[in-house]
Amino acid sequence: MGLDQFIIVGRETVLVIVLATGPVLVAALAVGVFMGIIQAATSINEQTLAFVPKLLVVIGVFVIAGPFMMSTVTGFFQTVFTEIGRVAR
Repeated sequence: MGLDQFIIVGRETVLVIVLATGPVLVAALAVGVFMGIIQAATSINEQTLAFVPKLLVVIGVFVIAGPFMMSTVTGFFQTVFTEIGRVAR
């Protein structure tokens, strides 16, 4: 296995990580920014106020995007283990 194959696997790994975690992180970021703007506008400085909406949105994103995230990670691992078996021969 050459260096170029390690680079390809590394690039694919980063891509799968971004695809698998991206929806949850973007949703949590959006809700956090929105709640921060609401808190700044109303002068409510309660740190726990943003927790419940963010938690509900993250759970909702997991429910909606969970199958996509799971299939992405599963497909990647199947590819990696297939390549390991091919290289080991």
